[in-house]
Amino acid sequence: MVNGESRNTKSKQLGKEQSFLRMRMSLRLLVASVLVLTQLLHGALSWGKDGHYTVCKIAEGYFEDDTIAAVKKLLPESADGDLADFCSWPDEIKKLSQWQWTIALHYVNTPKDRCNYEYCRDCHDTHKHKGWCVTGAIFNYTKQLMSASENSQNIVHYNLTEALLFLSHYMGDVHQPLHTGFLGDLGGNTIIVNWYHNETNLHHVWDNMIIDSALETYYNSSLPRMIQALQAKLKNGWSNDVPLWKSCHFHQKACPNLYASESIDLACKYAYRNATPGTTLGDEYFLSRLPVVEKRLAQGGIRLAATLNRIFSAKPKLAGL
Repeated sequence: MVNGESRNTKSKQLGKEQSFLRMRMSLRLLVASVLVLTQLLHGALSWGKDGHYTVCKIAEGYFEDDTIAAVKKLLPESADGDLADFCSWPDEIKKLSQWQWTIALHYVNTPKDRCNYEYCRDCHDTHKHKGWCVTGAIFNYTKQLMSASENSQNIVHYNLTEALLFLSHYMGDVHQPLHTGFLGDLGGNTIIVNWYHNETNLHHVWDNMIIDSALETYYNSSLPRMIQALQAKLKNGWSNDVPLWKSCHFHQKACPNLYASESIDLACKYAYRNATPGTTLGDEYFLSRLPVVEKRLAQGGIRLAATLNRIFSAKPKLAGL
């Protein structure tokens, strides 16, 4: 884990640079963002959209009262506090030219075949700017939300709605194993495989195809049914694990370094294994990897809820909430 002083310095730098970029946004760009949010609210759901929706819907079931109130306050009134409908927003906006600076915040690349993650070594963008990766972003947006609760004067510097949406989305991303994958293949994006009879890339298999196949095979293509099944596992099979998943060492509000280390370990053991270029991935791969995907979705939801609960239970309360 990176030491606290170093991490805080990088988080402040990332927060300042992002705030400066936001301050330069024109009214036209703000309107564009609102339009994207509106589209998401009305059902334009892509982990992929289903994966992010699942993570955030699971999290909602573990929100404490203070968190429910804060989330409802930060979301548009028409959302009625439903965070899950907005959890793919960062994926939608990164396609727009003015938001392309966020692309590096969705993942962290690790050295080929090392099968481990180190913040100081790995968390940077292609220009070697430190802190520009998914774990750095989680630290940064956690700090933004915390700073608003600790000092109301900071509210003018941060868009807290954006901070909430980015944090919620990136918490999902860091639990997708190939979002911590090897630099050499861009997290599996350059590994071309066949998913049954369809050509795709390995990253897309883990973002979407495993979930899509599970929905079709087991849940009659119903995402709510799949979420209910995961919620049942959290109450039964995984119930003893949930307290450990919630915990964060050293009284930290967020601990994404742990989640990234888990993800690259799983990427090596499951995602990359037997998935060389040109391979056809079928039932054996699907059935053995689906439990990994299901658990990572559940862990992402539990940990997002735990992080937001720690943020919004802080005293004094977030000003105005």
